[in-house]
Amino acid sequence: MAGECAIQTENLTRRFGDFTAVDGVDLRIEKQDVFGFLGPNGSGKTTVIKMITGLLPASEGRAWVEGYDIEEDPDAVRARIGYMSQKFSLYNDLTVMENLEFYGRVYGLKRERLRSRIDAAVQLNHLQPFLSRPAGKLSGGWKQRLALSCAMLHEPRVMFLDEPTAGIDPVARRELWDLIFQLSSEGITFFVTTHYMDEAERCNRLAYIYNSVVIARGTPEQLRSLPEANPRGAKRIEFRTSEISRALHELRHIPEMRDATAFGQTVHALVDDSFDLKEIEHCLSSRGIDAADIREIAPSLEDVFVELTNLRRRELEGNNGQRV
Repeated sequence: MAGECAIQTENLTRRFGDFTAVDGVDLRIEKQDVFGFLGPNGSGKTTVIKMITGLLPASEGRAWVEGYDIEEDPDAVRARIGYMSQKFSLYNDLTVMENLEFYGRVYGLKRERLRSRIDAAVQLNHLQPFLSRPAGKLSGGWKQRLALSCAMLHEPRVMFLDEPTAGIDPVARRELWDLIFQLSSEGITFFVTTHYMDEAERCNRLAYIYNSVVIARGTPEQLRSLPEANPRGAKRIEFRTSEISRALHELRHIPEMRDATAFGQTVHALVDDSFDLKEIEHCLSSRGIDAADIREIAPSLEDVFVELTNLRRRELEGNNGQRV
């Protein structure tokens, strides 16, 4: 048994023939953590979840959930986990109540406990007005609440949510995250995959997987402090402008500008450290760029992951595309 953490993996690897989908992943997730797992599409996030939950056997390595080995004690692991898949996987032609009853029975719940758990899930997720509605007629946000309710009926201690907010509106996203943190405070551990940087900022800890390999892990603060995200001899600045596209075009011709990208009505740029803010303002204004509120900033998580991705891509290209 592996410690008292919620999830632990050692050298977790999955191959499909000659293709390595997940390569030597080591993770340790503490109880009650909200853990964010990030990476581009096809990087291996869902495959990692499927191995930890026992849906897919590992080619190499081991994994434990609350101390139980996924291969040696699969029943103990299944009793402790809930899994909400990337796509809505409930039955569209069944009503909300029928879906809850069906999945409750799949989890082995009977009579009084089944009724009690359904009532608790309905109350927690505010599903009462929709109990007789076919699941296929729900909006995206309510579908996700129903899917979460079904995954929680057997009172799992560890929840796996694979891109739970994909395709739902901002209000529903915020409500779902509020619910995640409420449940985390009550003792549930969450393993969440996401593409949204604002969601990553909410997580206690993060790991970033690229091309099957975890290339960074830690708290958001630790990741923003990585040397790779803070190149020597450079600093990051932000400024507001009314002409984002033109500003980005002009910035490419400034030698001291290493990189620049748009963030809403602001520009984030990586510049030479010797390039002070007054020089930057003069340089921009001389090119007709209206720049306001120029200031130095710390890297965002998006900056971190872009830098890590570019670094890893260059490493792979330098090795003819082979993993290093």
